[in-house]
Amino acid sequence: MGLRDMLKKKDDINARDEHQQQYQNANIPELVLMRTDTVPQDVIEPSAANDNQTHLAAKGPNIARRSLDVFRPRSRSRSASASSQVSNSEKHAHRDSAGRRLSQRLHLGGREHDTSDSVPEDLPEIRTPVGDVDDMEWERRATMLAGQNELARSGPQTPSDSGRTRRKSSVTPGRLDELQAQQQRSSPRSRPQTSQEIDADIQEAIRLHEAGDLTQSTRMFERLADPNGANNPLSQVLYGLALRHGWGCAPDPAGAVRHLTAAASNAASIEQLALQAGMTKGGAAKGELVLAIFELANCFRHGWGIEKDAVAAQRYYETAANLGDTDAMNEIAWCYLEGYGCKKDKFKAAQYYRLAENAGSKTLGNSWIWKDKYNPENAPKK
Repeated sequence: MGLRDMLKKKDDINARDEHQQQYQNANIPELVLMRTDTVPQDVIEPSAANDNQTHLAAKGPNIARRSLDVFRPRSRSRSASASSQVSNSEKHAHRDSAGRRLSQRLHLGGREHDTSDSVPEDLPEIRTPVGDVDDMEWERRATMLAGQNELARSGPQTPSDSGRTRRKSSVTPGRLDELQAQQQRSSPRSRPQTSQEIDADIQEAIRLHEAGDLTQSTRMFERLADPNGANNPLSQVLYGLALRHGWGCAPDPAGAVRHLTAAASNAASIEQLALQAGMTKGGAAKGELVLAIFELANCFRHGWGIEKDAVAAQRYYETAANLGDTDAMNEIAWCYLEGYGCKKDKFKAAQYYRLAENAGSKTLGNSWIWKDKYNPENAPKK
């Protein structure tokens, strides 16, 4: 997906909230809402005008994932996750997980597979049925994940052994602002830019990217992402992706994680203020928060710049999915279908696949999800 398409998807998340709020305020009895705010994505392929495959070009109205992992073949079905083709390491990991299934069924080995340093142990479980959006609860969960990830990245590294324990979330009102203030005190800030200037610079950086001038584009994103400068969350997401994929710079997956973490943290601090003010559908940085959470989930899943963490990937995907991200809906469905970072739950997988299809992201070969036994009205009682 192109960078402009990412911006459109971010805006679509906010537009969905405004659309739902208008209907909630209207006195209309027995109204059934359908999520129709998302549009099909463009397949991204290297431009034919540039044989070295360094910038992106859109092609056709097909469905594609939003994660800008664009240089991998798309031979797999979405039901097996369309993020990328299975690597050899992933195949080995799959065989390893298959060998552990018996011990897991017999409840041997404790709860090691349910722990993650990047997930607070007091992360709330939200019991609302899939599709029954409760944005306030899911936004609180997103801000907790962002804060915990910030702490995990800023704290000392710990060995990933079976004896590690998770920390409770220390994300309290103002905590994320305090973390950012510590970063910003390291050097004086330049003259602050207005939001109009930042928006204009982002659009110019995207234009340069699309024109093939990746080096200059990435430099602009880097300047806008600087915590001692504009400290713009969207630019931090885009600069993080540039570092991850090596757009006009040397690939730096670890640096990508740092900037995606900063984007999530900055956006979460804005959203915390919105929640405290009683804005049930979130604030101005909701789109940036969802983008950052989704891309961090991809990092945890594939080990891009960070140790692979199935539990964190699953929690991040589910949070982004319930905040309106259609790609995350497909990914969390796959997680439940395969038991990746969670217990297998084919019924819940079907609900998320249904949610994605209703939002315009259809997966080939998934007709099984519409069987009557996967109807939400037939949900198993817990």
